[in-house]
Amino acid sequence: MKQRHSEMRKITSSRDAWEISQGIWPEPIDYRECFLMLLLSRANKLLGYHTVSIGGLAGTVADPKLIFQVALTGNACSIILLHNHPSGNLQPSDADIKLTRKLKSAGDFLDLPIVDHLIVSADGYYSFADEGNLS
Repeated sequence: MKQRHSEMRKITSSRDAWEISQGIWPEPIDYRECFLMLLLSRANKLLGYHTVSIGGLAGTVADPKLIFQVALTGNACSIILLHNHPSGNLQPSDADIKLTRKLKSAGDFLDLPIVDHLIVSADGYYSFADEGNLS
């Protein structure tokens, strides 16, 4: 059943995105690394979510082509990226930072901005946007 636009949840902060992640994570969050994305409307209302990949204990693949394919076909106006570290460490790795910059650049080119990238756990999260690392 389709949801009315007025009934869609509005994402106003990184905490909103983290709370949503807790209800949609495909596995126990401390088991394997997963990469998900939230699709947002122009008004930052949640259009849907997509599991980009489920990996192993030490990593997962986030293919930029697949991420933007889903966003474009889902009529998203912006995207929030989410992934976990099974270790519970919320600090971004060099690979996380590099991937985020690459995806942000592609999103800017497509006029489909990456508004945040969260590293999530059951107990908290790290927000690239809140920490000023979404550049």
